Amino acid sequence: MSSAVDPAADSSHTPTGVYVDMARVRYQQSRQAHWDAVARRMDIRPGWGGYYHRRLTQVYRFLVPPGQRVLEIGCAQGDLLAALEPAVGVGVDFSLEMLRRAAQRHPHLRFVQADAHAISLNETFDVIILSDLLNDLWDVQRVLQEVARLSTPRTRLIINSYSRLWELPLALAERLGLANPTLHQNWLTVEDIANLLYLTNFEIIRSWQEILLPLPIPAISALCNRILVKLWPFNQLALTNLIVARPRPRWPLPCADESTSNPSVSVVVPARNEAGNIPHLFARLPRMGRETELVFVEGHSKDDTYATIEREIAGHPEWRCKLLKQTGIGKGDAVRQGFAHAEGDILMILDADLTVPPEDLPRFYEALRLGHGEFINGVRLVYPMEARSMRFLNLLGNKFFSLAFSWLLGQPVKDTLCGTKALWKKDYEVIAANRAYFGDFDPFGDFDLLFGAAKQNLKILDLPIRYRERTYGTTNIQRWKHGWLLLKMALFAAWRIKFV
Repeated sequence: MSSAVDPAADSSHTPTGVYVDMARVRYQQSRQAHWDAVARRMDIRPGWGGYYHRRLTQVYRFLVPPGQRVLEIGCAQGDLLAALEPAVGVGVDFSLEMLRRAAQRHPHLRFVQADAHAISLNETFDVIILSDLLNDLWDVQRVLQEVARLSTPRTRLIINSYSRLWELPLALAERLGLANPTLHQNWLTVEDIANLLYLTNFEIIRSWQEILLPLPIPAISALCNRILVKLWPFNQLALTNLIVARPRPRWPLPCADESTSNPSVSVVVPARNEAGNIPHLFARLPRMGRETELVFVEGHSKDDTYATIEREIAGHPEWRCKLLKQTGIGKGDAVRQGFAHAEGDILMILDADLTVPPEDLPRFYEALRLGHGEFINGVRLVYPMEARSMRFLNLLGNKFFSLAFSWLLGQPVKDTLCGTKALWKKDYEVIAANRAYFGDFDPFGDFDLLFGAAKQNLKILDLPIRYRERTYGTTNIQRWKHGWLLLKMALFAAWRIKFV
């Protein structure tokens, strides 16, 4: 007997001649019936997944600030979506039974019955969530294309998907009646998902593992799911993989207004005992964008830095300038004061010692304008340095903290203390509004910005520059005192960013 498959058994045509993939139709119908049955069963016996979903909700609440436009595809009863406190919350699912319960539980949200492969929405969202959905789809690439259609260049796509390592334990839990039954699953690795995201014009910002023990055991569950799961080799045993992605930048840029197509720039210059460098700064700084503003923040200098800045501003009326006297202490305080008075669409920091050449700032501008990153971080540790630009122990400390903070933030950050950074003003305003989460104890200003950028899921991009020898004055860095402070900040960041 021939084993050939009749193609007609898995295909059909409508009266108008449109091809219909019957295998896919049957697949979708079986899943819809399955999840309708699961919804009815949940009214009687919720299963063992309560702790798992509560832990996932904690993770998502860390990732998604309240007040966003949020879409969840595969929303089930809508509990995760509601927990995120969206300004606009839309849930999509193809199970009518799930949606009926969702509408009863969360009447302030909007729920739409739709196949994830063809979503009947024509609006965009700040955050799109696919939680435990990829495992259950017929065509993951097609769904990600729908997600792309509903995204803006600033949208964040958050995915969590079961690890294949848990295929047998989950199957056993189903057989024992401890978990809701599932149909045949897609078991996708992070690499599989990354490839599908690339095919649909997304890029991963960061990925990591969550949930080592999906059971509510006092103290032990918290130890496993907040700490051990973030450490090797325990993270290899995690139940679910988390991915945060964004649309890849397109060229030409789909710019809506001049603030994005030709943005203005504010360069904030903290200056303490830098009188000899100020004239060179005016001579060397390039103009960028629609307009370039210089905001000087003079920080209790012992030389005549303030008077020098006043003279140079008066001698260069072609520049738009502001001069502020610092009210607090530390470079971080000076940067925050300068940013508060800056009016540009893009905010930059340039140290007045000019060890980072002002001529390099257009590179930061273009990296932001073209969408290559959303937080541009200068890196001094790629090119060889001039002989006396950084002491050896300071160099070792920088390399150590770059490794530590790359692990903590989940994105590569090769140089944490380079004074030159750039970001959009609208992103800084969000970071500043949420500063209380980390507190205000960073005297440098670098970590306040780096932590905030990571917390807001901004794409951090390292931009290599050549670090120059100081030609006037002496460094304000105190090696041992500030090194100890950096170590304390690393431990604090671990608790507030990594082990949440």
